[in-house]
Amino acid sequence: MVISKKNEISIIGGAGHVGLPLGLAFAYKNLKVNLIDINSRSLKLISSGNIPFMEKGAKKVLNKCLKKNNLLISQNIESIIYSKYIIICIGTPIDNNLKPKLKDFIKFFKKLKKYLHKDHVIIIRSSIYPGIIEKVEKILKGKNNNIVYCPERIVQGKSLEELPKLPQIIASNNKKIINKVKKLFKKITSKIILTSVLEAELIKLFSNANRYINFSIANQFYLMCRSMDLDYARVRDIMQEGYERNLNLAKAGFTAGPCLLKDTMQLSSFFKKRFNLGHAAMHVNESMPYYILNELKKISNIKKKTIGILGLSFKADNDDIRDSLAIKLLNILNRNKFKVIQSDENYNNKKNVNRNELIKKSSVIIIGAPHKQYKNLRFPKNKKIIDVWNIVR
Repeated sequence: MVISKKNEISIIGGAGHVGLPLGLAFAYKNLKVNLIDINSRSLKLISSGNIPFMEKGAKKVLNKCLKKNNLLISQNIESIIYSKYIIICIGTPIDNNLKPKLKDFIKFFKKLKKYLHKDHVIIIRSSIYPGIIEKVEKILKGKNNNIVYCPERIVQGKSLEELPKLPQIIASNNKKIINKVKKLFKKITSKIILTSVLEAELIKLFSNANRYINFSIANQFYLMCRSMDLDYARVRDIMQEGYERNLNLAKAGFTAGPCLLKDTMQLSSFFKKRFNLGHAAMHVNESMPYYILNELKKISNIKKKTIGILGLSFKADNDDIRDSLAIKLLNILNRNKFKVIQSDENYNNKKNVNRNELIKKSSVIIIGAPHKQYKNLRFPKNKKIIDVWNIVR
């Protein structure tokens, strides 16, 4: 099989939050990139020069890449046969019991195998459970042994900014293929770090678990302060003033999204639930909507009042609601028969109302996401504001 230069890289999951920015970064450096995805709506948007989600600077880069004919859009996995590098950016979710759903991920490689040949270089970028690379190697044995793990570590929404700056971890049990992958990633980043496969698998999970636990510390302190009618943000400010050892203390807020909890629970599953810190962090962070529910129940005649949730995405200045605790809170309030209205600056939903309308109609306003548009809002004094983020002082 002769590999064509037509599509030097195929990215499976190429229309997603990880795959698309990576594809754009390579295409911007004049590599031919084939974006493969099953999401026809997202592929249609990309082919028309539009980004299907918020990603800083991506629209401009996308249109330059399309103009140069450096991008191919495809729903057909068979099109990988024309590429040298196959980059896997598909999701690795957890189930309702917070265990990794690896069956579909493993099944995918069994499907992929029939389209591979020995010269393909398979680069796995997904967040994976330790030992998965070894499982993939066994599945592809006899067909291809060029398997490399290169975990992504970028902040969602700022991929194109961070890809050139962050060191890229590269790990493989096939030492002969590492230099080829180093050369590939050197086109988009300045520093490469080589590790063992198991180290790379743990580094990715440790990084997200570390952040998740740190946020849980802030949320636990917040709940403690509120139990004594104290302002956690003020306490934190004083703790950090002139005292550098406290500068790592995070702000309180809804800690969610598609990676932090998931990867923390992947670690727990791998270590057979002997990850006490991870479970403690989960209980704290996931309890925040229930804390607000209990605060609402203290308000007289609350069932007769309108509650507004201002911001629904899982973090500030983003349109992604995956695993959003603001959405979780919204569902809890609806199940408890509260009268709720919602608004968001970036996430579009037919049930949304304008933020000014929400402020006018609501007796209680909950800040669900700390979007920058909310920082300078002025609220009437007769409104009760619940703001765990402390964006509205």
